[in-house]
Order: sequence, then C-alpha cells, then structure tokens
Amino acid sequence: MGLVEDHCSDSRAPASSTSPLGGSAGSADALPSASDLVDARRAGASGVKAGPIKRTRTQTDEEASLLEKLLEETEAADAKEYVPLKKRKAIREQLLKKQLQALSAHLETEEGAPGVNDSDKDEETKQKEAKQKEAAISKARLDFRKTLLATSRKLRQEAEKNKKDVVQEIEEEEQRILEQVSKSLGAPLQGVRERAKGIVYSKRMATSWTMPAKYREMTEAEANEVRERFFVDVNGTDVPPPFRNFKDMRFPQPILDALKKKNITAPTQIQMQGIPALLQGRDLIGIAFTGSGKTLVFTLPMLMGALESEMRSPYVAGEGPWGLVVCPSRELASQTTDVVNFFATALHEGGYPQLRSLCMIGGVSTQEQAAFIRNGVHCVVATPGRLTDMLNKRRMGLNQCRYLAFDEADRMVDMGFEEEVRNVLDCFGHQRQTLLFSATMPRKIQEFAKSALVDPIVVNVGRAGAANLDVIQEVEYVKQENKLPYLLHCLQKTEPPALVFCENKKDVDDIQEYLLLKGVEAVAIHGGLAQEERSEAVRLFKEGRKDVLVGTDVASKGLDFPAIQHVINFDMPKEIENYVHRIGRTGRCGRTGVATTFINKNSEETVLLDLKALLIEAGQRIPPFLDALDSRGLNLKEIGGVRGCAYCGGLGHRIGQCPKLESQKRQTQGSTGKDYLTSGSRYGGTGKYGGEW
Repeated sequence: MGLVEDHCSDSRAPASSTSPLGGSAGSADALPSASDLVDARRAGASGVKAGPIKRTRTQTDEEASLLEKLLEETEAADAKEYVPLKKRKAIREQLLKKQLQALSAHLETEEGAPGVNDSDKDEETKQKEAKQKEAAISKARLDFRKTLLATSRKLRQEAEKNKKDVVQEIEEEEQRILEQVSKSLGAPLQGVRERAKGIVYSKRMATSWTMPAKYREMTEAEANEVRERFFVDVNGTDVPPPFRNFKDMRFPQPILDALKKKNITAPTQIQMQGIPALLQGRDLIGIAFTGSGKTLVFTLPMLMGALESEMRSPYVAGEGPWGLVVCPSRELASQTTDVVNFFATALHEGGYPQLRSLCMIGGVSTQEQAAFIRNGVHCVVATPGRLTDMLNKRRMGLNQCRYLAFDEADRMVDMGFEEEVRNVLDCFGHQRQTLLFSATMPRKIQEFAKSALVDPIVVNVGRAGAANLDVIQEVEYVKQENKLPYLLHCLQKTEPPALVFCENKKDVDDIQEYLLLKGVEAVAIHGGLAQEERSEAVRLFKEGRKDVLVGTDVASKGLDFPAIQHVINFDMPKEIENYVHRIGRTGRCGRTGVATTFINKNSEETVLLDLKALLIEAGQRIPPFLDALDSRGLNLKEIGGVRGCAYCGGLGHRIGQCPKLESQKRQTQGSTGKDYLTSGSRYGGTGKYGGEW
C-alpha cells in the first residue's frame, strides 16, 4: 500500500513541480520550442557550449521518439545539408551491392527449392541454369557500372528497335485489312459461266495487226531507254516497244488525217505504249494523269477491230456490237461517243464502210435505243445502269462482242459497281479483250481487276492518283459565310470559261443563282436535273455561250473541256481521288491551268493530309494552315511496298485510317446489318452514284 501510495502521490505532483522536459508541468510556456532545441543542437555543433536542459527524471522511449520527430521536422523545413558527390556515389554503390547480393541469394534459393532434385536434372539443364544465373549477375554488375552515356545509348537503341517493330506491326495490320477487303470483293471478275465451269483463258486474243520491222528488231534495252525517257512504267510479259508516231501504228490514212484536224501530231506517253499493246490483242490496265489522251487509246483500236470485222463479214440487222465501252456517267459516255463518231465518220468519208455507234445512257428512250440496235451496231458506249437494264430485258446481246473497255475503271471495279460489272461479264459466253483505264487506281483495285484479264499489261505514266503537273494548285482558307463573295474574286484570276465544283446539288443551284444575279453567265449540271437540261448545259458551255459551269462530281470524271483555264473547288471533296479528277479538267493536252480550292474548319483532317502530301509530291506551295498539320511520317513512308493508303491511294494516311473504307463499312452495316470486312463477300447496291447515271 505504501508503494502504491507513493506512486500515486508522485503522479499527483503539484502544479508548480518541475516537468520532465525542464519546465513547469502545469504551464504550456514551460516547454522548450522546436526552434530552441535546434538552436541548442547547432550551438553544440559549432563548439559553443549550450546550457543543459534540465530533466527531473529519466527520458522514456516515447519522449525520445517525440524529440527526434520534432528535430527531423525542423531540419526538413530548413535547407538540406549538402552531401558531397563522392559520398552519394558511395551510398548508391552500397545500395546496389545489397541488391546484387539479394539477387544472388534469390537465385540460390530457387536452385535449392523443395521438389527439385538436382540428380534428376541432366547436365545440359544444369549448365543452362548456371549460364542464366551468371548472365543475370553480369547484367546486374553492368547496370551498376553503366555510365549515363551508355544508358542513353541503350535507350536510343531500344527506341530504334521499337520503331522497327511499329513499322512491322503496321505492315501486318494492313495486310490483315487487305485480306478482309479481298474477301469482301468476293469471286474473281469473271462471268457466271466461266466460274461455274472453271474456264480459265490462257491465250491472248488473236489479231491481224503486225508491228513494223524496226520495232520487231528493237531490243528490250532500247525499248526501256525510250520508256525511261518518257516516264512510262510497264509490267507484263512480251510487252511491245513504245511507238513514237501514229503512222508506225499502221492506222488508215483517214484516221491520220482526222488526228491532224484535231492538232494531234504525236502520241502521248500512254498512247505510245498503250495503243500498240491493244492492237496486238493484249488485255491492258492503263493508268495516266488526267488529260493525257486515254480515250484515244481504247477508241482507235476498237474502231480498227470493228472495221476489220465489218470488212470480213458486213453486219446485218440485229448483229453487234463488236466493241463495248462502259463509263460511270452520262456526260462521259456522250463525250466518248462523240470521239468514236468523229473517227468513224472520217473512215467513211475516206472510202471505208460506215461504222455505227450508239450512246446508251439513262434519260433517253429505251425504245429508240432498242430500234437502233435492231438495225445492227458496231460500237456501244454505255453507262452501267442502262446497260444492265437493256441486257436484262434481252434487248441487246453480247454474243459478238470481242472488245470490252471500262473507262474510269477504279469506279467501275469499286464496291458500288461490282454487281453491274458482274452482270455485264455474265452476258459473255466467250473470251474478249478487256481494258481498264483511269487516272486513279489503287493497287488493291488493280489486283482485283487482273482477275478478269488474260496475261495483262499494266502501263503506268506517273503514280496512280498523282495530280497533273501542268496544273498550278492553290489552296485558300475561306470561312463558310465568305465563300460566295470570294468566288467572284477567284473567277477574275483567269479568262473564262471556268468550272466550279461542289459536293451537293443544293450548293450547285445556290451558286448558279448567285452568279446569275451578279451578271455572270452560268449553267449548272448535277444528277437531279433532267438529261435534256444536263446535255444542254454541257453543250452551251462547250460552245462558249456560257462562261461558268457549276456542277457536282458528275462533271469531274473524264469530261474534256480543252479551253478551261481555271477550276474552283467550292469545297474540298471527301476523297482525294475526286480532287484529282476535278483539277484534271484543266491543264489538259500540255496546256497550263489553275486550280483553286476553298477549305475551312469543315474540311476533314484526313483528306487535308492527303492534299498536303499531294501538293508536296507535285512541288506546289504549301499554305501555312496545311503546313501546320502533322504529316505523320509513317504515313508517308513506303511500308510493305505501298506509299499511303492501299485502298484509296491517298498519300496522307494509311489504310487503317481510310475514310473511304470506313464509309463503305458503315454503308454496308447500315444496309445489311453486317460488317463486310468480317462477313465475307457482299453484292448489290450502286454506291454513291445512283442518280448520276
């Protein structure tokens, strides 16, 4: 009891008793502050003897911990004490040594883990584990001794390695997408009879044409030298040499005279290589920039074949056609028919038999067209919609057709026209000479089109999808509300006539109305107009009675207006292919033209990147707002043998970001509920062109 009482009496000390920390227990001011403690410690470190802190009893562990914590917090608030570099290295070295020892101990523990009997391991396994252990320890030592320079070098090497891996990953992903696209395209471009019976043609079409002796004796090296001089790239077997003049192609004199009337004195690059190949009966894929004379390449050989067939056995009622040309729009079909009729008339005036040709397009009476066919026809130029209708109604047959040409073939073979193309091929029960021509034809479309050809020749003048170098391309940033006033300003850059392109029909009508109110003679053309109105607008514009033609992309495919000096894109098209076709309406046949394009925040970044890459390729000026866009270096590199997008041909993006492919995917999902990129083949539909036929 006494001990307890003494303890209790101690614990109940009076308020004036001394605190363990040297102050009065009942007064808060009696405790020393943190700064007093630090001052006392610093004074001791500097050799000045500080007054002792009085304690009335032994300091407990809890009180010592509290004191230490106060000291640490105070020192943390002050500037940290400087530690020499040598000392820091020594501390780091000790830490790394401890980690190395822990790693060695861990490896030894794994070796001696229960359940593993060293006697059960063969000698080779033991050596392998020993090497792994030694390699791990060596790596740890190397990491410990590695300098900053060595570490930086290693990081750069790893980054370079990862970069290569990224390129390889992109290539593999694109290959996967292309394989899925191939599945979506379905069966090869063959007729149903050929697919059902497994018929594969291996022999070329025979013709009576022979090349002059000087070309037969020309070596392959000499032919390649001429091709390199004119930037002609060919791919195929037994390719004929390029011809430097039309006379060597052995055309009849009336054809040569008609060419002179059109001021055509020498063949262009695509003509000097393409026409001899077609006269030999070869299947052909012809790719050349806009305004390079592709129409003559397939019309003149067709006329020669039809003329030979007529002279051998004259056509009677109900026979024909011998040649068929398919075009994506009515205006292009009408223009091609005019070319065929011009040379057919020249042949007839020169004493040769009359060759009859028909333009088979929508908006014209089918009764009149059927009556023309019943009288016998040698050549037919048609749009896919009307041609399919006439074939399905059996108002025309293709039993005698030996020559099939697709103009602007990238659209013909593209997703939207696949069914129409197959319907045409299903009507053939025999071999024919097949040709495909366009200014834009991506590699994947070329490969798919080759399934319809026999031992084809691919003639490429420049890159497929490249812009005409004779066109000066200007890009202007114009706000949406300022476009119409600025259009008037742009029209004053050059003399009329001029072309204005828009994406939709409503803008076409609004622009025409605005220009008419401002006193500008303008006409319009789009798919919503009647065929008579469209034909009348084109005729007035060609005759020079109207200064401006405003139209949608229906006027951009292949139409030839030689006098046009200026093309204005009122808005940027959603696909770079359409841009190339639009600006290709000027700068034709060696003339120089100007193309002005309005862009603003409504333009999609993907197509702007394609536009920037196209301008760089053509050596054109890059405006600051385009130059600021990230060009994404990997998009411009050649990966897997492909620059840019393998699907649409755009240079500013890869196939994984292709807006055209995404649009096709959404369109198919919306109509069928399936993703054609994963569900296999799809058929049907007319794409975006429905009303434009």
